[in-house]
Amino acid sequence: MTEATRVVRHQRGVPVYDYRSDPATPPVSIMRYRVEVPVRRRHIHDFPVLWYVAATGALYVIAAGEVVDGAQVDTTELGVGVFFDPGALGDDARAPWPAWRSHPLLYPFLHAQRGGLLRLTVPPDRRPLWDTTIAAIETELDQRQDGYRQAACAHLTLLLIDLARLAADVVGDLRRSGEPLLAEVFDVIEKRHTETLSLRDVAQEVGMTPGYLTTVVRRRTGRTVQEWILRRRMTEARRLLSSTDLPISEIARRVGLSDPGYFTRQFRRTFGVPPRSWRTTSGT
Repeated sequence: MTEATRVVRHQRGVPVYDYRSDPATPPVSIMRYRVEVPVRRRHIHDFPVLWYVAATGALYVIAAGEVVDGAQVDTTELGVGVFFDPGALGDDARAPWPAWRSHPLLYPFLHAQRGGLLRLTVPPDRRPLWDTTIAAIETELDQRQDGYRQAACAHLTLLLIDLARLAADVVGDLRRSGEPLLAEVFDVIEKRHTETLSLRDVAQEVGMTPGYLTTVVRRRTGRTVQEWILRRRMTEARRLLSSTDLPISEIARRVGLSDPGYFTRQFRRTFGVPPRSWRTTSGT
């Protein structure tokens, strides 16, 4: 995809991409392509993606966690890919994905359209907004002046607001579907990820059997409840590493993991570097 992404694992033979969350990677990436999209084969990614074709107004909202068939995307015209870390939108959308389900600007990415692609059309009178805003993000990323990350995120927010308006019907349908259950699951994880927390604990909180809850969460997100608990813990660990000088063992304890060695292995598996390297790179 882009330099900001990487293959972190395979799911039944399908490559899964993650958006790099290191301090050197901008929170938003823009890539322009003609004819050939970089990932035409089936793939999965754990972050939001938009594909916009200015000439026709075609806009693809690409679902995270779903198997995407890139061959279904229109590549007859110049297209623009917008990739971003949901954490760029602030604390209400911590990366990776659990809190997206309660963030109104990320709700369109929850669609369950076939092939992981929701196709919308940007009306002609709104296309200048998309063209100029994407160009503004590119300028910020190219020049990288002070505050460029915040400026790029501000422009991204404008796009996502317009996307939410374009996808109003889809969002409404989702709000009337089973998504409140998932929001409840992630709310439990958010409140209790710093303590001992298991699948059984979460299932008990939402009034479901562990087996059924596992099926629902995996089907809608591509991950198990246990995987989401671990990802939330790793995200909190990353924050503590960047903002405090606490020992690694204490950070492990604060995110609900009593074994520092296990914590280190899981952190490296999630972010590609060990905790100490992350802390050094982030400048703490």
